[in-house]
Amino acid sequence: MPTVTIMPSGKTVDAAEGATLLQIIMSSGEEINHKCEGKAQCGSCHIYVHEGRKGISKIAREENERLDTIVGIGSKSRLACQAKILGTENVKVELLGFASGL
Repeated sequence: MPTVTIMPSGKTVDAAEGATLLQIIMSSGEEINHKCEGKAQCGSCHIYVHEGRKGISKIAREENERLDTIVGIGSKSRLACQAKILGTENVKVELLGFASGL
């Protein structure tokens, strides 16, 4: 079972295949904004994926369109509600210190 390391705390949790990064982060006890309940409508769960990007699902059109509206995105940006664990490798994410959604 792959693990997800959550920065900056360094907490590492087991990640079930098919679970979203939002579900995993919330189950770990870490705080993360998620205003639209995981529907890719607000962008508030914007995170950076530093390692293991091949271990999560590809960016779909809806997520890409939402990311295009957010200030401060980069090549490591994902919406935690849309990125699903594939079960192939460990993942390291960074929770951002600001609300990046609308």
